[in-house]
Amino acid sequence: MDVMSLDADWRAGIDAVDAVLIDEHQSGFPVEPRPFERVAREIGARTGRDLTADDVLERVRDLREQGVFRRFGAVLNPPVIGSSTLAAVKAPADRFEEIAEVINGYRQVNHNYRRDHEWNQWFVVTAGSRERRDAILAEIEERTGCEVLNLPMLTDYYIDLEFPVVNDDRFARESVESTTVSATRISEEARGNLTSLEADLLVAIQDGFPLSSTPYADVAEEIDADVDDVVAAVERLLDDGCIKRIGCVVNHVVTGFRNNCMVVWDVPDEELDARGEVVGSLPYVTLCYHRPRRPEQGWEYSMFTMIHGREADAVDAKIDELAADYLPFDHERLYSTETLKQTGARYDELVADAEADANAGPEANADPEAMADADSEPEADSGTTAERDR
Repeated sequence: MDVMSLDADWRAGIDAVDAVLIDEHQSGFPVEPRPFERVAREIGARTGRDLTADDVLERVRDLREQGVFRRFGAVLNPPVIGSSTLAAVKAPADRFEEIAEVINGYRQVNHNYRRDHEWNQWFVVTAGSRERRDAILAEIEERTGCEVLNLPMLTDYYIDLEFPVVNDDRFARESVESTTVSATRISEEARGNLTSLEADLLVAIQDGFPLSSTPYADVAEEIDADVDDVVAAVERLLDDGCIKRIGCVVNHVVTGFRNNCMVVWDVPDEELDARGEVVGSLPYVTLCYHRPRRPEQGWEYSMFTMIHGREADAVDAKIDELAADYLPFDHERLYSTETLKQTGARYDELVADAEADANAGPEANADPEAMADADSEPEADSGTTAERDR
């Protein structure tokens, strides 16, 4: 698929029904045996069209084929059942590719970006436990000879890449008035406490639901469970935050939102929650969270924000607005200049890691070298962060 050409003309074949499906069904998809029947009624009422469940299902298939949707299904939340962190290294220019190869070789590394900064390689590690996560970071330090900056999320003020795209917005949610925000503390000791049904379910749906009129029944058949039990388990996982939302997951790169910038801010500790909740509620801020300072490593920043846009200048202008009106503190703009790895966290591995650690006790992570051979298989792309055009 030629993403550049699709960016220019992807809306050419989009009608009113497709527009409602794309912009208003990224979340809230019904958790019931035949969800497309209700969606067809709702979209039909909105557009004045006589739609069947098969009509809507065929449109979802077509939009996925075109690349507008990455998948249909659940957006999962790895930190709820595992331990995740954002990390960085200062990779020397003459060893940059070598170091990226080492880091990307771990299956627990699901994102890695080159950023325009002294700390120039930024990656995410998600493992079944904090012990396993930290063992991986220690091994990366040993194998690369590079000090690792370890920045686990401490407070989530707002993280949501759901926003309308069938528009001419220059940056995410330019046409949206407000978003809802709340400060949520994140535990580094998460293990999920999943039932065996929930664990099997997460593994089955991590790459999306089957595109059929009965997706929950199809998943139930795959994991040898009763469909009513599967529906109840999905509802529980939504309530617990393990599943963030269910719907049509948009490919923001294809729809033109290619530009992003991660901005780090030196916000006084006593102002973090107040500032975070205000900034997180701004529609154009797609991510806002608190991570620890590491003064011993020269890292004094405590708040991270991200803005996504179609136009780089528009993204920069919104950062200027943040600095002038909401965050009058020292900050740095870390633009992504190259995607080194971008996959989704694998729930089969998270579940297996968590179960192994729980069963084996504290000695389970004593030999990181033995772990290396099993941690080298990259997975298929299911990430959502777009690279900034430079």
